[in-house]
Amino acid sequence: MSNTYIRDAQALDVLVVGAGVVGTALALALGRQGFKVGLLERDEPAPFDAEADTDLRVFAINHASQRLFQSLGAWEAMVSRGVSPYEAMEVWDARSPGRIRFEAAEVGEADLGHIIENRVIQSVLWEALEGADVLRLCPASLAHLDVSGERVRASLDDGRVFEARLVVGADGARSRVRSLCGIGVDVTRYGQKAVVANVSTERPNPATAWQRFLPSGPLAFLPLADGRSSIVWSTDTESAEALLALDASSFCRELGAAFERRLGEVTATSARAAFPLAGSQAKHYVRSRIALVGDAAHTIHPLAGQGANLGLADVAELARVLAGASGRDPGDLRGLRAYERARRGENWVMMRAMEGFSGLFGSRLAPVEMARGLGLSLADRLPAIKNAFLRRALEG
Repeated sequence: MSNTYIRDAQALDVLVVGAGVVGTALALALGRQGFKVGLLERDEPAPFDAEADTDLRVFAINHASQRLFQSLGAWEAMVSRGVSPYEAMEVWDARSPGRIRFEAAEVGEADLGHIIENRVIQSVLWEALEGADVLRLCPASLAHLDVSGERVRASLDDGRVFEARLVVGADGARSRVRSLCGIGVDVTRYGQKAVVANVSTERPNPATAWQRFLPSGPLAFLPLADGRSSIVWSTDTESAEALLALDASSFCRELGAAFERRLGEVTATSARAAFPLAGSQAKHYVRSRIALVGDAAHTIHPLAGQGANLGLADVAELARVLAGASGRDPGDLRGLRAYERARRGENWVMMRAMEGFSGLFGSRLAPVEMARGLGLSLADRLPAIKNAFLRRALEG
């Protein structure tokens, strides 16, 4: 899209840097609230192609994130482009008899969430920006930030300069905004990679999210609308590289064995990819006229599929805080600190919990294996505990 129509639009209320799912959702939310918003992204998202193969990157969207999309008027368009509700979740341990199964019907819900391709969410939100009068500054990158007084001066790599009362970094784990503002980040590298692919099995996935805890890391099978599964196989870096090097038939055999062939043999696989796993937490989520959201603020282990939901919860909270600033200053530090108080502790707890689960299920000590197996089986027989876990997963 040409940017000629925005060349004179130098003054903004909010500049959001990063047009991934989290950044685009925030820009849309703030645009709908009446703020003058610019959304900066290096590469414009590709138009949605209904004939293209399923995206390797999918998200398990919980009910809280669904409500956010509904409030933005984007949910129905996502459904029309393809979402896959899942009605059950089954988790079991490779080295003990422990097992637990959750079903939506147990808590009176139609589903536990939806598996949605990144490209579906991204394309719907991107197209909705025009109706919210959000300035799409694309393609361009952030070169420099100068915070002074009541505005932030943002210089782009193409020479344009914008001034905003608030700049939001939604630009990922290697955030340029975070770096330019001198905000430190604590990073824990897990020495693992997640291998992702879309696979076919003898029996279609019956709207169930499956997760088996292997000694080297969790293996998840997530249901796609066409009966296939999106897999996320977290394992040590060396094993991940070996899995990528296998031919398709050998990979399918290895995957089927690791999954205990719960859906029969794995019969086909898409192209595969892998990405390194790390947990991170920015030392601060806000500075004067600066805020961080999503992966720019935090990342977690993918074993519970909560990364996107945590980022979207950041969006909901920051939009709520800024809604109270309508007619006032969105960069006011008091309001931004309220956002930080609401989200930083919550995200830190989730990150540490996921690390704890990963360590617990990765242990090969016999007493630990016995204890976790008993714990899973006991929780499966106690409805109050199961329902508490389930409600937490549904609502984020």
